[in-house]
Amino acid sequence: MNERKSVDILCTVCGADTFVIRNPKYDGFTRIGDSFACAACGHEFAGEEEVPFKEKEVLRVFTEADRPAPVKVFHEGEAERLCRHCVNYVVNPFMQWCALHKKEVEATDTCNRFEPKPVKEEPPPGEPGKVKLE
Repeated sequence: MNERKSVDILCTVCGADTFVIRNPKYDGFTRIGDSFACAACGHEFAGEEEVPFKEKEVLRVFTEADRPAPVKVFHEGEAERLCRHCVNYVVNPFMQWCALHKKEVEATDTCNRFEPKPVKEEPPPGEPGKVKLE
């Protein structure tokens, strides 16, 4: 997502193993792009595609065969019946409470009178939630 851009270059003008200097270019108060220059000799490249970036070496120590098998703690559908997913489960800073049985419970407890919480419909991203004032 937020990928860091490379700064290591092998300058084609001076031959130095150095860094690229990125400076913003402006037209008045509007940013129109970046300028790229060699930190060693100051040569300014025409654009980002002209900058001779060094390829990063990826160190491969482990393969997929070295990965452990995924751990499955719950059987299929078992985790959906936990107290924390129940409509009667109440949480406050001091305890977790079952409103149906009137007793203290843990989030991972289960019971035969489980009732799932209703699914909340969230507004699409980027749209603020509508508040109705009366």
